Amino acid sequence: MAVLAAAAGGALSPPAAAEGETPPGRAPGRVEFPTHCLAPQEAGLPPADGPTTARITVDDPEPGVGDTVTVTYQVLGTPAVNPLPVDLPADVLTPTGRVVLGGAQSGEVTVVGARRNDPVTAGGTLPAVTMTGTFTVTAPGEITLAPGAYTLHTSHLSDLDTTCAADVPAEPGPARDPAPGTDPAGTPGPTPATPPVPAPATLPVSERVTASPLPTANLRSVWLGGASGKPGATLQVTGAGFVPGASVTVAGRAGAAETTDRVTAQADELGVVLAELPVTDRATTAVVAYEGGAWSATGGSGPAAYTVIEVTPVPPDARKVTAVVEPGALGMTQEGEAVTLGAVPYGDGGAAAGRIGTVTVKDARGGPAGWSLIGKVTDFTGTGAGGTAVHIPGASLSWTPVCAAAAGSPSACTPGSAGTVGPDGAVLASTPDAALVGGTFTLDAALTLRVPPYTPPGAYTAVLTLTLS
Repeated sequence: MAVLAAAAGGALSPPAAAEGETPPGRAPGRVEFPTHCLAPQEAGLPPADGPTTARITVDDPEPGVGDTVTVTYQVLGTPAVNPLPVDLPADVLTPTGRVVLGGAQSGEVTVVGARRNDPVTAGGTLPAVTMTGTFTVTAPGEITLAPGAYTLHTSHLSDLDTTCAADVPAEPGPARDPAPGTDPAGTPGPTPATPPVPAPATLPVSERVTASPLPTANLRSVWLGGASGKPGATLQVTGAGFVPGASVTVAGRAGAAETTDRVTAQADELGVVLAELPVTDRATTAVVAYEGGAWSATGGSGPAAYTVIEVTPVPPDARKVTAVVEPGALGMTQEGEAVTLGAVPYGDGGAAAGRIGTVTVKDARGGPAGWSLIGKVTDFTGTGAGGTAVHIPGASLSWTPVCAAAAGSPSACTPGSAGTVGPDGAVLASTPDAALVGGTFTLDAALTLRVPPYTPPGAYTAVLTLTLS
């Protein structure tokens, strides 16, 4: 566990539960829906009704919980028209919009586009636009993405907003547009019209992603009453961390395969298992315990090393020599007790950078189970004016992990994906299951905390917890 410190100088409406498939002959992700566009009041134009053709794409269709997904919302065709009685010059159109999440995760993604357009004649249809934004995956399963309302802001002669939304029945709820009397940049201007809020199950699904859950820690463990014995000796086996009342198999192992030595026992109300295993198979070199039909790194414990000592006649004037390699443990050490991130200027905000410090993992178990190291971080807390608490969300912290195995280590170390850490956690590094694993591994990660502009000056701290399993 480490303490992170950084120095620093719109509400979501209920989502539309989007359903539907891509119509035949359409490009994947391309959808069309009826749209009602409100021209700015100053233009004196009637509303424009017609179809919007849109497409949503993502940079990662199979993210993990905690990953950041980049969303691209393209409006390929719109009924909205130039709100001015004169031609619009190039590069005066700025689009903003929302992408509605449904399925396993609800909410909205705010997307924005660059001020870029070809010239538009007076009364001409406004051109296609592209907007991007990001969201953090918070739940496993299928997440749907549907095109929501969008605003086309023109800044020629005056600042004008044309707002477009799906032309569907509205449901009660607060308006989600800028405050009255402001434009999207927050400067005084005319009050924009408010588009209707689409009712659930009305927006067409344009994209789907399938999120995988974080790996869960396996807290099961097994201890042996002895490290060796003669063929047929009864071995006392103790297991802990199992599901209370579960039937647990205790079995011998030879490499990655089980031997003929096997018994079953029931875990008590505390998840503890006590078993007596007769070891008769001379091939047995370890003992495992597990729930279900087969051992796995997530549902079992061990292997704990065991040696069957052969009883063979020793010739006169000879001595038998036996060497035993005893298994060790899986452990972790971390350099330092605190992590200090760089400072960012008040008003500008920006990225506070740093590193978690060297983490060393030593795996001396001598079995087939790999390991995984997961990090989670709390919100950053500081003190504002008048002693009020100020928070920077833990999801604002991201990392880029690195991992290296020491020479001679049987296992290869894989760093986790670069992305958000947050309170839900992310994988720092891991090693796979194999016939024989182990080694010494050095881990680190570059940290970046995104500090919003005008965050009250002061020190902000959070707790980063690393869990090895």
